[in-house]
Amino acid sequence: MKKLFAFVFLFAGLLLSFKAISMPLLNSLPTARPTIYLDFDGHLVYASSWNSGQPLSCAPANLTDAQVREIFHRVSEDFRPFEINITTDSAVFLAAPLTRRIRIIVTPTSAWFPNAGGVSYTGSFTWGDDTPGFVFTDKLGNKPKLIAECCSHESGHTLGLSHQAKYSGTCTLLATYNDGIGSGETGWAPVMGNSYYKNLSGWNNGPTPSGCTADQDNLSIITSLNGFTYRPDDHSNDPALGATILTSNNSSFSDSGIISTNVDKDIFRLNVSKISSLHINAVPFSVGPNNDGADLDIKLTLLDSNEQVVKIFDDPSSLDATIDTNVVAGNYYLVVEGAGNANTSNYGSLGSYTIYGITTPLTITPIRQVLLSGKSNNSSHNLSWNIISDEPLKNISLESSHDGTIFTTLKSFSSNPNQFSYSPQVKENIFYRLKVNSVTGEIVYSNIVSLSATNNTAKDFKVSTLTHDNISVVASKAFEFKIADMSGRIITSGKGITGLNTINFNNYPNGIYTISIISNNQRTTERIVRL
Repeated sequence: MKKLFAFVFLFAGLLLSFKAISMPLLNSLPTARPTIYLDFDGHLVYASSWNSGQPLSCAPANLTDAQVREIFHRVSEDFRPFEINITTDSAVFLAAPLTRRIRIIVTPTSAWFPNAGGVSYTGSFTWGDDTPGFVFTDKLGNKPKLIAECCSHESGHTLGLSHQAKYSGTCTLLATYNDGIGSGETGWAPVMGNSYYKNLSGWNNGPTPSGCTADQDNLSIITSLNGFTYRPDDHSNDPALGATILTSNNSSFSDSGIISTNVDKDIFRLNVSKISSLHINAVPFSVGPNNDGADLDIKLTLLDSNEQVVKIFDDPSSLDATIDTNVVAGNYYLVVEGAGNANTSNYGSLGSYTIYGITTPLTITPIRQVLLSGKSNNSSHNLSWNIISDEPLKNISLESSHDGTIFTTLKSFSSNPNQFSYSPQVKENIFYRLKVNSVTGEIVYSNIVSLSATNNTAKDFKVSTLTHDNISVVASKAFEFKIADMSGRIITSGKGITGLNTINFNNYPNGIYTISIISNNQRTTERIVRL
């Protein structure tokens, strides 16, 4: 017997409206038969479970192509660990098995069910009668982030999940919808709670409104009650058994993968032919800067050829991870896995990622090590360094750059300090490096450190930093832009307007680039990775 209680998600947002345009046909995993259909183009519902059994004509969502794509990508990432297809194509939905599909109608037609952002029946994914769920765009202010969170939440109900609540340490109910903890990039909330206002949302094993000890294991329920389970593992978990080889192209390399369970580890092997500097970035899938919409908090572990840990890289304030170190010649293993942070465990730290890196051979010199590190603290940039040299040093220069390629001297030191702090006066990310000069004339540069403009609380521009074909720039004002390759050569430039701008980037090879955005004599610089 069907449950007759409809689960609802919280009302949120201000009312906005946008003109709907053509509907992109998108699929997250076309080979999978189980299907969640995000229906944006209107639907006439004949279902006795809804609207007192009367037909219900649902209007199309008033969303742009870009908004539909963002919603699709956010929801797809939530369901990336599972063997299920998220689609916007009705033909794909209709071809799926009746007991392995659900339609989520995204519509502004909400008067029949007021005071809710969405509604669905628990377990309806397997009912086999096409009873849909609903997400109400007008109640969510037509905001893609809120709509996407609600789509995943209502889909979760159809897969058998209840709400997840928040309790005090003495088991007092604080909120029926757990609104999470923390702020910024690593601020977290459960999908089945209230995840509207946290960047990092995920599946959870935690209490429900039934009681503080009535834990609900989201992952076990999703993968055991609905006719599908996790995706097949895409990379070996064991360095000795088929680790994926990172193939270098002129000393640079890249690859990608999916962390599908909280015990999944993806192992890559890298050969370094001579002593080199090693720089690797592991970046979770996101829809914008600062890992907007990412579900995976990445931890990297570097192993030597004997599978012994060289170092663990896990930034507690960021969802991505960076290796910047020197290594001797030999084979190395890179372990990618989901991590916990101050706000959540690694239980729901799942999703897709890209790794890209470069090895640069080092010349053995009397100056054997120059390592630079830095942190942003309120309005200050605090830099420190460690230098190992067999010879006395003549001078040290701290250099800065707005694009990571062209550096100028910020401060020179005649003595040998190991730190420097100052407050930058520009609204842009700043790149730093050290230039060290020995008494015999030997010159060595450090690694490059990028620090954000922490005194700038609101960004005027949001840039998609991972791209295949186009770069998206959301701007609060008109601007000019220049895109350069890693040698500093300008490869394209142009102008943009207030709102969403799309820059065609499909004629350029894969690699790392910088985009400089100039407006009102202020410059913003971001690194772009084309995959």
